[in-house]
Amino acid sequence: MRIVLVGPPGAGKGTQAAYLAENLSIPHISTGDLFRANISQGTELGLKAKAYMDAGDLVPDEVTIGMARDRMEQPDAEHGFLLDGFPRNVSQAEALDAMLKAEDMTLDAVLDLEVPEDEVVKRIAGRRICRNDSSHVFHVTYSPAKSEGVCDVCGGELYQRDDDSEETVRKRLEVYHTQTEPIIDYYKAQGLVVTISALGKVTEVTQRAMEALKKSDRD
Repeated sequence: MRIVLVGPPGAGKGTQAAYLAENLSIPHISTGDLFRANISQGTELGLKAKAYMDAGDLVPDEVTIGMARDRMEQPDAEHGFLLDGFPRNVSQAEALDAMLKAEDMTLDAVLDLEVPEDEVVKRIAGRRICRNDSSHVFHVTYSPAKSEGVCDVCGGELYQRDDDSEETVRKRLEVYHTQTEPIIDYYKAQGLVVTISALGKVTEVTQRAMEALKKSDRD
């Protein structure tokens, strides 16, 4: 299957992408991973992206599209893939359609993870990270530390990242609504969108997604 995964920040796209890709035996292609790989390998596209990022500018669509194209041409993506973070806007969606059409391919589904805005803010703004080890992550509501502000694992101080503040989260949501959400209507016009609730346990959301994708595939 060839799938695009969309949803607001905090919807759990990265977690669900990993589970779904494993269940469907297709590669998980993440924009973040593409950028890191191209930059670390010093590719031409990676050097271009780094120059824009170092200057504090947005990476142009053509650079992102080029990275995605290179990755989708790898042998492991021949029979399908799950795209996470690409396309990010309608221009990128149109470019993806053109890429697939050139290879006589089409998307099978666009999986839309739906989460209420207040829940997104609650999920992200409630995160607390250990200063000693950023892999130690807690949540004030869902997985609180035994002692407030203290890491259960190493005793380090727990803090809220600037990116996780409520103000920043709401700004990220505005960007999502303005730039990314329109691709849902773009793909709805093609009859590709499958919307599921991303509320509940991770395993419940994965099962919901798998059932929706299977139904979409049969249809």
